[in-house]
Amino acid sequence: MLLTLSTRSLTALSVVGEGSASAAVRSPASRSAGTASATRGARPAAIDRERVLEMPAFTMRDLELRGLFLPAAWLAGWTVEQLDELRERADKSGCPCLVLMEEAPLPFGSLRPAESDMAADRLRRLAFAANRLGCNAIGISVGAEDTDDAFDIAAQQVKATMRTFERLEVNVLLMPAAGLTFRPDRLTELIKRIGGFRIGSLPSFGHAASTGDVEGTLRKLAPYAGAMLATIGTPARGGKRQAKAAEPEPAPDLAACVRTIRSVGFVNTLAIDYVGSGDAVPALVEARDVLQAVIDEE
Repeated sequence: MLLTLSTRSLTALSVVGEGSASAAVRSPASRSAGTASATRGARPAAIDRERVLEMPAFTMRDLELRGLFLPAAWLAGWTVEQLDELRERADKSGCPCLVLMEEAPLPFGSLRPAESDMAADRLRRLAFAANRLGCNAIGISVGAEDTDDAFDIAAQQVKATMRTFERLEVNVLLMPAAGLTFRPDRLTELIKRIGGFRIGSLPSFGHAASTGDVEGTLRKLAPYAGAMLATIGTPARGGKRQAKAAEPEPAPDLAACVRTIRSVGFVNTLAIDYVGSGDAVPALVEARDVLQAVIDEE
């Protein structure tokens, strides 16, 4: 099981002197000038490209994590050459880009042609960018109501769109979201309906906690998971990252979650996903040590 970093809830890297880890990465709640939040629903203004380019080296050097899950919002407006530069820096740092994540739900399942066409176009663009970055997967969520019609339409639309970029050899991982894919059984049904070996799930410990049945949810989703997010921290009250309720969800037990997914055969990539507020680095380091200790158990 490879331990990596999800950067979707962190501001872009801000280097404040060599080795100044605690000042280098901050959560959205403590953003500084020149940085922008990459949380769900946010539209970052202007993220300094150099800070993003420094993220692989920082992650490997200061956090000792060996891979990145990147939010697509960080790369808005980047050219092909700039994507290639990020891939080169990541590979040289020994911290490759693994998954490109789209935070905004895509309206697959919509009967409105303009919305479904937009979703398909966005997925194709994500696949192209992921391929240039060397990622093996895209993480997306489906923005649809939990109805049988939406289920059938979403399955058809995602399957048809994936056929258009088969040559890129990029997997599509569905993240649980409010509506159609919140319940684990519906998400696994959708994956099976889409079919093929390039579709899977991207579950999170945080989502599992929000269902009220952490172990049961992880057991259902892990067999389909191409990767998984180890959620740490607690979102602010009423935050958009919460799938259901306005109350903050309890932080999941990291060790118990790892043991659960391992018990059903999950051996893929596990990315630490910080959703709290304040200085992220101490929480990331603590979570890394807890998770690595459990991963190393025989």
